Amino acid sequence: MNPYHTLIIDDELAAREVIRTLLADTPLLRVVDEAANGLEAVQKILLHRPHLIFLDIQMPRLDGFSVLRKVWPDHQPTVVFTTAYDQYALQAFEVNAIDYLLKPFDEIRFGQALGRAIERLNNQNQPKIEALLAQLLSAHTPAPPREYLSRVLVKEQGRMYFVNLNDVQYLDADGNYITLHTATGKHIVYDSLTKLETRLDPNQFVRMHRSHIVNLAYVQEVETHFNGDYIVHLKLGQTLKWTRNYRDKIQAFLG
Repeated sequence: MNPYHTLIIDDELAAREVIRTLLADTPLLRVVDEAANGLEAVQKILLHRPHLIFLDIQMPRLDGFSVLRKVWPDHQPTVVFTTAYDQYALQAFEVNAIDYLLKPFDEIRFGQALGRAIERLNNQNQPKIEALLAQLLSAHTPAPPREYLSRVLVKEQGRMYFVNLNDVQYLDADGNYITLHTATGKHIVYDSLTKLETRLDPNQFVRMHRSHIVNLAYVQEVETHFNGDYIVHLKLGQTLKWTRNYRDKIQAFLG
């Protein structure tokens, strides 16, 4: 996990150095900058957009509370207040500060505040991590196999029956109906060829002409013809033209 970006804000250099030293052995945090007054703090918060700030309250130009009013709601970092005055404690927690360090604080007290801050940051970050993980899992989860037609319903002379598509050598379109050609005969389906094509397995059925689709299992031979067209010979003797308008499918078939 990337470290949480941290900004130290205090008008006293010595106070900033104390906090920086105490944070030096915390790999979960990375100090990205420091600010020595309120106006500088506003600029650097909006520039770096840190996850966590250690914020002094009494500073020249803008106090700590004014700094927060300037950056909220554009950016709302986790806040640990640091101050030499205890009269601001109630106000500090009213702005949802994670802790209030009264100067001078020792390493143990600082560690308690730091632990609370990291816990809040982790809790805030958990939904983002879970959402990202879900997104990654979704991206790498193979889509369920698409269901293609295995048979076609034929309505003919007052009766209905199914034709197995594995038995269909090729399909011919003529106006608003399609002829299914099988070894035993022809069957009429009232549909458009383009619409039916979307429901056929593209690994088995290939559009080679605006008027017909062929079952590749029945292709015996393909020979070149004029103007980039091909002649397709089927196993049962029929011949069909594969036009150059469907060249991409020809190339895919020929490898």
